Amino acid sequence: MSDRVKLYQRVAHQIEQGIRTGQYLVGTRLPPERDLADTFQVSRPTIREAMIALEIRNFVEVRHGSGIYVSNSRPVDRAPAELDVGAFELIEARLMFEGEAAALAAKVMTDEELAQVGKILLRMEALDATFDEEMKLDRDFHMAIAEGTRSSLVAQTIEHLWDLREQSPLCRHMFDQARSSGIIPRPHEHRRIYEALMARDADRARAAMRAHLARVSEDLLAMTELELIEKAKREIDEKRRRIVDERPCPDPIA
Repeated sequence: MSDRVKLYQRVAHQIEQGIRTGQYLVGTRLPPERDLADTFQVSRPTIREAMIALEIRNFVEVRHGSGIYVSNSRPVDRAPAELDVGAFELIEARLMFEGEAAALAAKVMTDEELAQVGKILLRMEALDATFDEEMKLDRDFHMAIAEGTRSSLVAQTIEHLWDLREQSPLCRHMFDQARSSGIIPRPHEHRRIYEALMARDADRARAAMRAHLARVSEDLLAMTELELIEKAKREIDEKRRRIVDERPCPDPIA
């Protein structure tokens, strides 16, 4: 594979090859997440992204709480690269770029630019939002800080990262699942960032931004675990319904 292939794609490709060659047989359970992380020498988030990519392409499926199994469904043979970036990879890049952008903005933003960030925050705090409105205000908040660095290159880089969040099928899948699980933007975390900017405290702004993005990553980790649990519950409920439907009716009383 090309050196430019992303880490989760490499892992997904190797597991896919293992499925195709019979190393992992249809209907068998894949090793636990922690074991896969050790085998491939990657983090658990990378394994999560690889598993979601394989699930989207019908190579694996979740079965009632016991783990991830090789699916007998027909695979969707689109190239792994078409899935683009995953949410954890994206957040890692945002931690690096947006943390430093917040620190720089704290030093160089004008009062007018700070006021604009404050206006966006007030709208976030007041909004009984739909998903689209939340996404727009969240992006506007972060982009206002990026533009406040007074560096067009920094702003363009961060804007590109936000474009990837909205355009990548894998990334969008993970954030959509998070939203459906009740995970939404937290205005109080954005307020901590804003207050650090207002104080012109670069270290505090960097820390507040990084803490916010780290929390997003933690929420996604929790969401993927909850998603597996919910799928297991649905399968168990379906089995229970089938058992009830198939139960013979008692003989009528003579």
